[in-house]
Amino acid sequence: TIEIGGPEKLRLDELARRALAAFRDPLEVISDPHARYYGIQVSERSLVPDNDARLGGTRFEDWLTLATKPVANAGLRRA
Repeated sequence: TIEIGGPEKLRLDELARRALAAFRDPLEVISDPHARYYGIQVSERSLVPDNDARLGGTRFEDWLTLATKPVANAGLRRA
């Protein structure tokens, strides 16, 4: 198994907040430190790649910029 990740270490709630803001979605993200993820309790480091992971070079903000650009083909819609 090869663990991969991006160059930044971000919490899942922060990723959701940034994505919603980029798409101008007014939904509010509320963090629950006791919430379960697929039935297990997660810690601050549970969903973050370990130090020996292979890291890519694309930052989340850069990916969001590309993801929020208008689609060139008007027949395509995002789900």
